[in-house]
Amino acid sequence: MRLHFLGTGAGMPSMSRNVSAIALSLVPEIGQIWLFDVGEGTQHRIQRSSAKAHLVTRVFVTHLHGDHLFGLPGLLSSRGFEAGPATDVDVYGPPGIATFVQTCLEVSSTRLAFAVRCHELTGGEVIAADGFEVTALPLDHVVPCLGYRVAESARPGELRVDRLLEAGIRPGHKFADLKAGRVVTIGGRRFDGRDYLGPERPGRVIAYTGDTRPCANTVELARDADFLIHEATFGDDHAGAAAHFGHSTFTQAAGIARDARVRRLLVTHISARYSDSELERLVADAQSIFPETAVVCDMDEVDVPRR
Repeated sequence: MRLHFLGTGAGMPSMSRNVSAIALSLVPEIGQIWLFDVGEGTQHRIQRSSAKAHLVTRVFVTHLHGDHLFGLPGLLSSRGFEAGPATDVDVYGPPGIATFVQTCLEVSSTRLAFAVRCHELTGGEVIAADGFEVTALPLDHVVPCLGYRVAESARPGELRVDRLLEAGIRPGHKFADLKAGRVVTIGGRRFDGRDYLGPERPGRVIAYTGDTRPCANTVELARDADFLIHEATFGDDHAGAAAHFGHSTFTQAAGIARDARVRRLLVTHISARYSDSELERLVADAQSIFPETAVVCDMDEVDVPRR
């Protein structure tokens, strides 16, 4: 699992930060890339990254504000021109996402060589997808907005070779069946692989918020996650504006991460009003609440290690 931050700015693009888009590369696991928000210019940014648009199979849109959405029609229309098979795409988002996609494609007379299936969500849905579960919950913005939790399925425990040797089973091709939890017969004796596996290993978990004020559902989405990717449009000096426009501050995002007991907080959706030196101060404020806080920049790539 690798996160590609294609756009980390808020509201409108700047010279250093494009609008919201994150690619989650699951290529080693399932040969796919999933997008979370698709702000204007996402197709340009993805070409500069190591991600490939033709591998995008699922797109999760948090809400229908343009800085999270306007890049989707262009990405879909140009995606079929990349090398590689044009696989179908599933698009998830709040009510209205299907009308937006269909209207853009129809008005522009765009013909795609693959199917686009739109799924409108209101919150509470759990999507099972290729060994992962994606949970959507409503957040607190000025328009309907969803947050997403991506949970990798647990993996079988390590094969207890020491116990197999004690049982008189020597290394060989049967080990693969036993590691898969299958029942095998060796020397007329039956062995259940499940009896020779260590504790189940938890999968990785990522939580992503769209635009939101602090709310209980954000904590629920991020509970015990490896990474929480949370918007922090403002510093505490503009807390009133954050509340008015449905956003969070750096310290509020840090409080969510602390309450949810996440391993690491990655802050994004940064207002262009802040200089690099001001960002250092805002990150330090957040780290005083949750030490494992970092601000991400466009084109950053972050691996999500196994526990």
